[in-house]
Amino acid sequence: MHMRGRILLLGGAIGLVAAALSGCGGTDSGAILIGEFASLTGKEATFGISSHQGTALAVEEINAAGGILGRPLELRTEDDQSKAGEPANVVNKLISRDGVVAVLGEVASSRSLEAAPVCQANKVPMISPASTNPKVTESGDYIFRVCFIDPFQGTVMANFASKTLRARKVAVFTDVKSDYSKGLAKFFKEGFVKAGGQICAELDFNGGDKDFKAQLTAIKAAAPDAVFVPGYYTDVAIICIQAKQLQLSVPFFGGDGWESEKLVEIGGAAMEGHYFSTHYAADNPTPRITAFVEAYKKRYAGKTPDAMAALGYDSVMFLADGIKRAGGTEASGLRQALAETKEFEGVTGKMAMNSQRDAVKAAVILQIKGGKFRYMATVAP
Repeated sequence: MHMRGRILLLGGAIGLVAAALSGCGGTDSGAILIGEFASLTGKEATFGISSHQGTALAVEEINAAGGILGRPLELRTEDDQSKAGEPANVVNKLISRDGVVAVLGEVASSRSLEAAPVCQANKVPMISPASTNPKVTESGDYIFRVCFIDPFQGTVMANFASKTLRARKVAVFTDVKSDYSKGLAKFFKEGFVKAGGQICAELDFNGGDKDFKAQLTAIKAAAPDAVFVPGYYTDVAIICIQAKQLQLSVPFFGGDGWESEKLVEIGGAAMEGHYFSTHYAADNPTPRITAFVEAYKKRYAGKTPDAMAALGYDSVMFLADGIKRAGGTEASGLRQALAETKEFEGVTGKMAMNSQRDAVKAAVILQIKGGKFRYMATVAP
């Protein structure tokens, strides 16, 4: 389905609540209007579709339970098509045309960085479900996130490489077009060297490239014990296929950008045995996760929710918690309530907001086994 403008149906039929309300902002229904921008089409569409489906599920559950402060939520969703330039456009539209009280999005850090100044200038709280680059919340005091940040994720993977993989020498392969990849590479390298490891090769690629063999040949020549690839699943899968063809048979590992069902669809057997850090594990048997997974599967034709879906869901629940504590949706009061969050328990775990409006919470490490993502460990901050 080609999607532009407001997305009202997706993945079968996500009947967004009160979606057909008129352009007057739905105020006559008393609904609380919230905006969302996501990559529903384009290069990273699986991220946007997952986070959107989690977001929509949370809105439906809140409304089924009577709304917030007796008012239903109404979600307005815009597709930024995974393209630079679009996030600022669509967020402007959500704020000026629709009059949303808060904005949820994006997964990709570069797109959140583009939209955040718009929200800050308009004093509209923005909550990113999954942008891990530290710069995102530096955009201003109205910008929040419900995920951990890359210095933490990079350090987790540095410790994992030295302690679990027992790697002494690691090659780092970075996407120079991505704020996310460059940030994660930087924090990984710092942590790994501090732990006594050696970075034996550093190579770059441009996201969207199709041929990585020259760089992988150079990596192989450096004889690493493991290879760190802080990239997005679209590139990672092809990199792992080409590494296998070159018989570069050491563990590859990365961050949450790996997490998509497409990773194994594209990469197949070449992904087997590799690792990545992320925000939650669907097979972690806690009651909260089990209930969420069951509700999501029921809603979306048996599909297992990934971390982006869980974080999309948590972004709504975090906003709802803030609105309740603020006693309404007035911007400065809502901003303050969100900033003062000391204890919030989401599907992706317990979290508190720090002074930078970043979530302080644990990460999980998954291994790809038998074509599935398997829970290995939880790493606390």
